[in-house]
Amino acid sequence: MQRRDFLKNTAMAATAVAVGSSALAAEAAAPRPMVKKSLMWGMVKEDLSVMDKFKLLKDLGYDGVELDSPDKLDMKEVLAARDKTGLLIPGTVNSMHWKLPLSDPDPKKREECVKSIEKALWDTKEYGGSTVLVVPGVVNANVTYGEAYERSQAEIRKLLPIAEKTGVKIAIENVWNQFLLSPLEAAKFVDDFKNPMVGWYLDVGNVLRYSWPVSWIEALNKRILKLHLKEFSFKKQNDLGLWKGFDVEFMEGDCNWAEVNKALQKVGYSGWASAEVSGGDRKRLLTIREKMDLVFNA
Repeated sequence: MQRRDFLKNTAMAATAVAVGSSALAAEAAAPRPMVKKSLMWGMVKEDLSVMDKFKLLKDLGYDGVELDSPDKLDMKEVLAARDKTGLLIPGTVNSMHWKLPLSDPDPKKREECVKSIEKALWDTKEYGGSTVLVVPGVVNANVTYGEAYERSQAEIRKLLPIAEKTGVKIAIENVWNQFLLSPLEAAKFVDDFKNPMVGWYLDVGNVLRYSWPVSWIEALNKRILKLHLKEFSFKKQNDLGLWKGFDVEFMEGDCNWAEVNKALQKVGYSGWASAEVSGGDRKRLLTIREKMDLVFNA
């Protein structure tokens, strides 16, 4: 080998090493998902006042709590508890989308559901939250897939002006409703609106029945507004029945949380993650918060 070729090859090798080292350093320096921890209001089983429940959750290390809307809570009492404790209300879950789905054949029922979501949007604005979780529809023997798609899209479009006025986004969640079963379809469903006030509420545990959470995270990307956390066990599903798959603690099921974290990091997710599991008393709620810490450190 001539001297100039030797020097050229050495320089190229050094450059390759430097580039590789820089890539590894960048990967190592990339921040892990910045997540604020929340849970569902109904998970708190202590017999306490609204104020004391807020204090309890704050003491246990939660950053927020999600409420249902419409509900029977006194808003002034809730706002006083929020302001006193500093426990935030990141959003609400519409309480009528199962009883009166947006895909229902009866237009009156769909109208009633739309009105309930409208109220949830205004309630969430008052609470200082940013999303209302909405199940977009249900496919069953009386509602075809196409009908669910068309009806739910039409009804959600009616809500876009309210979402824009309130500044509260409509967050579509994947649930076991036999609808929007693929991450690519879920992304298209959001994109069809051509409106930034519609996004996705990704339930990491729910998707395991259909596919892997990483696929959903990669496909939905910036459309993800918030996360719901739960585990799922294929063994329990197979041995004890479908719904028993959820009867497993964080880190003991089939969700690969390390890969979930990497995928969230890749798409730059930063925001809220709410546990949606079996609740209980102070001890149980503390265990859940500690398990959430393990999830995001996997």
